[in-house]
Amino acid sequence: MDALNQTRVTEFVFLGLTENWVLEILLSVAFFVTYVLTLWGNSLIIVTVVFTLRLHTPMYFFLSNLSFIDICHSSVTVPTMLEALLLERKTISFDNCIAQLFFLHLFACAEIFLLTVMAYDRYVAICALLHYPNVMNIRVCVQLVFALWLGGTVHSLVQTFLTIRLPYCGPNIIDSYFCDVPPVIKLACTDTYLTGMLIVSNSGTISLTCFLVLVTSYTVILVSLRRQSAEGRRKALSTCSAHFMVVAFFFGPCIFLYTQPDTSFSMDKVVSVFYTVVTPLLNPLIYTLRNEEVKSATKHLRQKQIFS
Repeated sequence: MDALNQTRVTEFVFLGLTENWVLEILLSVAFFVTYVLTLWGNSLIIVTVVFTLRLHTPMYFFLSNLSFIDICHSSVTVPTMLEALLLERKTISFDNCIAQLFFLHLFACAEIFLLTVMAYDRYVAICALLHYPNVMNIRVCVQLVFALWLGGTVHSLVQTFLTIRLPYCGPNIIDSYFCDVPPVIKLACTDTYLTGMLIVSNSGTISLTCFLVLVTSYTVILVSLRRQSAEGRRKALSTCSAHFMVVAFFFGPCIFLYTQPDTSFSMDKVVSVFYTVVTPLLNPLIYTLRNEEVKSATKHLRQKQIFS
């Protein structure tokens, strides 16, 4: 409580990505186009899954949830970044900064847990096919989605609490284009080493543990494919390769950013851009380009819309 009473900073200033105004305009256009494509692509997947009866399966139920999370994850940071690129004074209030930080970690952690659940779903579907309808019924799927949102909320509350309990009484310039825990706690008027280690142990452990679980599950799946038919191997490899591409593109930046105790690198901003702007777009790109069922269902919906 004393730390909260000492807080005097009312707003933070973003340094942004660059001070070159021409580059800022080019980046703002590029990020705006990427954001629009992210909203459109992920919304298309959600609509396709909802209105296509044969896609009412656990895998596509989780895929539509992933698209929803990607829309939310991107919407937390990209509008703020576009505003910072176009305005001379790039500020955000303390309360809005904390809110952005909370929702950023909520959606990021929910996506980590969801990708782990999706790997478990593929493991059961391929390695225990006969038990799949009983193991992954609709009740279990809903419970898993509820659990991942609950886990994301708890994680985000921990991160937010560790951040707001620190006193912020001096510098208010954030070397980034959005509010996140590592750059914000560097501005605290106290030693943040212990807090930084707690944050790394929380975020880093979740990221690394889930990533190792994912790698292990996909390794077991690949080994089990030797017992499948040629057609079964082809279909399983197509599905799992799409999943693993999403996992690699998401976990790579996540592990890089949240396993650094109290350190920063020149690549941090580039990795942050990829993590918050590019990664949410990869989900619809990968699944619509590599998944024949989604492509076929999307094409069918378009034809229905044209004929209607």
